[in-house]
Amino acid sequence: MQTSVFQNGSGFEIGLVLFGAIALFLVLRLRSVLGKRVGFEKPPAAPGQMPGFGGQAGPIINGQATPVKAGRAVPDPKSALGERLMRIVNADANFDPPKFLEGAETAFRTIVTAFAAGDRATLKNLLNENVYQTFESAISSREAAGERHRTEIKSILSAVIEDAELLGNQAAVIVRFTSDQVNLSLDTAGNPVVGTEAVTELVDLWTFEHVVGSKDTIWRLGAARSG
Repeated sequence: MQTSVFQNGSGFEIGLVLFGAIALFLVLRLRSVLGKRVGFEKPPAAPGQMPGFGGQAGPIINGQATPVKAGRAVPDPKSALGERLMRIVNADANFDPPKFLEGAETAFRTIVTAFAAGDRATLKNLLNENVYQTFESAISSREAAGERHRTEIKSILSAVIEDAELLGNQAAVIVRFTSDQVNLSLDTAGNPVVGTEAVTELVDLWTFEHVVGSKDTIWRLGAARSG
């Protein structure tokens, strides 16, 4: 019996392999063009820009740029939380939940490391007045005691939007951060006063606030507590 040109000696249809390969190529090509939809789509931001957080890049920790990598969860747009987020999306042309989470993670790293370094200028730009006064008081007390604080964010395991609200033109989004950190305070001799050298998993709930429609597009930290 004569063997078809689309078959090898074992009867395996080579034509199916070829067609399958072409189909796979087309699927991958289409996926690269369309991307993954999450339901909150907006035009992409300019390279390096994170809407609502002043386009800040990742902070420098121990002399090395820290990449933004975390398990981020964006709520289903059809859920109750997703609908509350959509109210902010519709009211603020710069608000995009996935990009917001990227900016929130960068802000988290920046604020934590700025507090440890006593960098008041950076904190003042990213905190609301009440939170800034709390942070500044803690820094001043630390300085008066001759102590210094050391913080290392080893990794951010997840950043999840927990809640969101729009009241008038006041928008607020709560993000739950789970991170591995080293935190300790050192005395003048460099001996630990509070904290440990061990890596500890911490959960923080941070509320970011923004006045929709204002010229100031930065989302500032309005509240922070342990989760």
